[in-house]
Amino acid sequence: MTSVVRPVTGLTVTRAAVSDPRVRPLLRELGDEYSARYGKDAHAELARYPDEEFTAAYGGVLLLLLEDGTSVAGGAFRRYDDDTAELKRIWTHSAHRRRGLARRVVAELEREARARGYRRIYLTTGPRQPEARALYLATGYTPLFDTAADPETIGPLPFEKHLGGRRPENHLSTARTRSARPGNHPKETDQ
Repeated sequence: MTSVVRPVTGLTVTRAAVSDPRVRPLLRELGDEYSARYGKDAHAELARYPDEEFTAAYGGVLLLLLEDGTSVAGGAFRRYDDDTAELKRIWTHSAHRRRGLARRVVAELEREARARGYRRIYLTTGPRQPEARALYLATGYTPLFDTAADPETIGPLPFEKHLGGRRPENHLSTARTRSARPGNHPKETDQ
């Protein structure tokens, strides 16, 4: 099920399920790009989290930016913990880059996270994605790593942004939705 959230300068922002056919270009291009940058097993990264983690019932969302009904950009978040949404799958179609669409996706995801009561956003991006690193720095995310270090020596590059706001009213079990992957957790002092 999808629903239109709001038009954004000629674009429509729409909530979508991972199974929505309009999400396929996002997942296909992301998988291809990850594979080109990180190797053949990169497609597995997209399947790491169950699709339901990107639904409201689990504290998440997947948004698409549509132009004339076609997906041109998108992204998602999943519930990381009671106060934190984790951004995932931020994407702009290769034919529509350099238009500020990724910034719009991030802003829409932040709005949605704030409306759901999250007070913090956490994310990681890969060391071979300088465009993503630049996007998060430019949109006010705090790097949780040494920005002077060679990204290849760090691995996934963690960022956070504090949103403020109230606690989510829909209290979900952290064990049900939080990733247990080592190194994918915020610093203890940030809790």
